[in-house]
Amino acid sequence: MNLLHPGARVIDAATGETLTEAMVDAAAADLAAEPGGVLFHPIATTVPAIARYLAALRLGRPVVLLDPDADNAGWARRFATENVHPDLALLLTTSGSTGNPKLVRLSRDAVLANAGQIADVLGITADDVAITTLPLFYSYGMSVLHSHLLRGATVVLERTGLMQRDFWLAVADGVTSMAFVPYQYEMLRRLRFDPAKYPALRSLTQAGGRLRTDLVTDFAQRMATVGGRLYVMYGQTEAGPRMATLPPDRLADKLGSVGVALPGGEFAIEDDEVVYRGPNVMMGYADTAADLARGDDQGGVLRTGDLGRLDDEGFLFLTGRTKRMGKVFGVRINLDDVEKNFPVAAVAGDDRLHVFAEGVTDDEARSLRTKISGWLGTHHTGVVVRSVAALPLLANGKVDYRALEASL
Repeated sequence: MNLLHPGARVIDAATGETLTEAMVDAAAADLAAEPGGVLFHPIATTVPAIARYLAALRLGRPVVLLDPDADNAGWARRFATENVHPDLALLLTTSGSTGNPKLVRLSRDAVLANAGQIADVLGITADDVAITTLPLFYSYGMSVLHSHLLRGATVVLERTGLMQRDFWLAVADGVTSMAFVPYQYEMLRRLRFDPAKYPALRSLTQAGGRLRTDLVTDFAQRMATVGGRLYVMYGQTEAGPRMATLPPDRLADKLGSVGVALPGGEFAIEDDEVVYRGPNVMMGYADTAADLARGDDQGGVLRTGDLGRLDDEGFLFLTGRTKRMGKVFGVRINLDDVEKNFPVAAVAGDDRLHVFAEGVTDDEARSLRTKISGWLGTHHTGVVVRSVAALPLLANGKVDYRALEASL
């Protein structure tokens, strides 16, 4: 599988190092001399790491993309095997925010299909210049790389992050698009982000969780003032990873929607659950090494675990998660509904609702407890509010609910 269009460029913002075909060839030669099977690849945001990744895909070696700053020895022990399915190309870890992480098995066809779907709806061309805003082992960050390389665009590698001056200097040097998850939009608001300072910037994309509607409106307006666009997107790692986009010209009348299915895909609501069908759906999960030899278990159908509804134009509105439920004094509650209505992270335990709010005083915590219990229609003793300096986040920017549950 070759994702690298002849005209595509990858440039390190700090060093100026540029990816070449010769680098990929050299990486492929090195890999050919190594033992075969699955390649466990802690992928840093560097040109050599990307060259090795592209070389493995070209050679047909399945790649597990891993966090370069984590202890990955357990993954190698757990999934060490020589027996893999011939269609298998890429393995990504699930976030593990509400359960034990496992590997998502993606075929070559699924990876290429989703890269093409994203490139089509975003209108990516050789003139586009993206900058890394997310880790490459995270499916959203990886898909930005894939979709731009496929269409001969440029990817600028930047490692300092949007709180640093070097990042914004790199953006000012011709970047046309940036991809962010919800917590990064919160940071951008605090930074008073002004797209007018970056003349080449034409689009922002958002995925990786629900973005509050006030932020959708805010950033859509900011981009509109300079003739730019905000794309709200929806996806899961299991779909390689994106499934839907909300066209910028429909943001106002479809506020709160995550959009319509990407080309070649479709949504249905079955027993209140969102079901996606498309060419980018995973082959299945891998819990053990033996699973790597399995074929396509999904048949192009993904039960997302999300609750939602479709309007008469096929726009999808998400309403919660099937597993994000709890009980307070025997009454079932949707934890996502709590978070949608209050600025908190919510988990359930010991027949009570535990909510975590950043930097609230004791008086604010008591007031919040009263408001939430009133909204739920339950006694205030069923709600516990805890103040935290900052919510624990996973590498992909999502709330680490397992860490919150462990603190109860």
